[in-house]
Amino acid sequence: MTSETSTPYLRIVMAQLDFPVGAIDANASRVIDACRRARDELAADAIVFPELCICGYPPEDLLLRPHFQEYIEEAVERVTREVRDIVAIIGHPLRQDGALFNVASVISQGAVCASYRKQHLPNYSVFDEKRYFQPGNEACVVPVRDIPVGVTICEDVWEPGPAQQAAAAGARVLINLNASPFHAGKGREREELLQQRTAETGLPVMYVNLVGGQDELVFDGGSLVVSAAGEVTQRAAFCEEQLSPVDFSMDTVAPLPGDCVAYLEDLEAIYRVLVLGVRDYINKNGFPGAVIGLSGGIDSALTLAIAVDAIGADRVNVVMMPSRYTSAMSLEDARAEAEALQVEYHEISIEPVFSAFLELLREFLAGTRSDATEENIQARCRGVLLMALSNKQHRILLTTGNKSEMSVGYATLYGDMAGGFAPIKDVPKLLVYRLSEYRNRKGRVIPERVITRPPSAELAADQKDEDSLPPYEVLDPILERYIEQDRSVEQIVADGFDGDVVLRIATLVDRNEYKRRQAPPGIRITQRAFGRDRRYPITSGYSNNRASGKEG
Repeated sequence: MTSETSTPYLRIVMAQLDFPVGAIDANASRVIDACRRARDELAADAIVFPELCICGYPPEDLLLRPHFQEYIEEAVERVTREVRDIVAIIGHPLRQDGALFNVASVISQGAVCASYRKQHLPNYSVFDEKRYFQPGNEACVVPVRDIPVGVTICEDVWEPGPAQQAAAAGARVLINLNASPFHAGKGREREELLQQRTAETGLPVMYVNLVGGQDELVFDGGSLVVSAAGEVTQRAAFCEEQLSPVDFSMDTVAPLPGDCVAYLEDLEAIYRVLVLGVRDYINKNGFPGAVIGLSGGIDSALTLAIAVDAIGADRVNVVMMPSRYTSAMSLEDARAEAEALQVEYHEISIEPVFSAFLELLREFLAGTRSDATEENIQARCRGVLLMALSNKQHRILLTTGNKSEMSVGYATLYGDMAGGFAPIKDVPKLLVYRLSEYRNRKGRVIPERVITRPPSAELAADQKDEDSLPPYEVLDPILERYIEQDRSVEQIVADGFDGDVVLRIATLVDRNEYKRRQAPPGIRITQRAFGRDRRYPITSGYSNNRASGKEG
């Protein structure tokens, strides 16, 4: 298979693009347009797209709908018909012999010349591919300007077999189509993995990744090329769409040096992923803007900064809803945050509504001490007001809870948990502080005392988070071990933490699963986020610490 170009090198374009799930016709049009641009503007011989680009990733149970595959087949036929004078490698589902496969089809001059069936189907963490697909078992090696190119898909490169299989079939270059979602540190994991494959096969590898947000997942791009010697010769941008031409020597088939974008520093990478995730969730779901309840605290301040960076100040409205327990400092800081980010700001006191609820419940509250009941009523007053504004303005309500709070249930159902999307749901509290400091380095938008003062929900007099929880310096490391690393109470205690504290925290995590099931989706930035990544039963007799005899 050849194109009409005859340069002294083989040029393959990495099409690092955003392909929304279910937008089959639009995705096919994007493929066709990218092929034409790669051919006409970049003089490319071939172009490679991400995994399942025709239907978007992950399509989940859309794959079970009978007509979904028909639409995909029509789209693939259109791409095949309209793409000329360039070899295109596209990802899509393919039904054959009563089974569904995750495939990469090689298209040239109006025909599908070959199709590769993904062999390793991930079925862990956020992945469910065995629910839908059957695995392939054969290599796919196709000539592009007489250079044999081996095709693999995503998880296939995490195992040695498919790459070695392609090398044995005569491949001189390996191409890997990807939909690899972000978590902190993922970029370097990918690079080390590709270096393993090149060391085993002696072949250069091109890794083409998806970019964009899809519900709680964010695909961060960062497509790259690793030479046979294990050197990164080219790396595309992170969190941005890009057509990146890669040149290979026709003699040695070695990748020639190209643009190599540096890795982002950890805080910058996470912040940019949060911004991309919010932008795509709002825009892809057709919301004209967002509403945020501003408290004067650090969580809502960071959420506001992310939202403004994602969709612009003109599309964000904020509301401060003080009560009898709201400090003057919080009011001042909320106004300062709104002014710094130039968003529309309103204040609505919940005191009349809160007082009305207390009066309605007077008979039931009489003779009891004030507790979480009265605190939660305040949060629910705010939730009702915010949802009313969201409904009337057709803007999505962004919740502001962090991972530490969500882990232990330090949040109110139908109160501060009410909303459509939770940007910092997977961000631990200590990381909230670090991200806030990072954002301020780009331009101060969060008052310094919001970062330095003790956090408080301000739902009771002189309230502090540490009245109910251990210090976050203690809480967050315990949560990381228990949630993300699946370590037992005994193992965490062995790390030097107080046994009673660890057991209490683990018990809170388990008991509050019912709350998290009712929470809005949020962006995944860790290796173990709540949602599709961590599926625990609500009703469970499992014990956190069998030796103690205490149930979780």
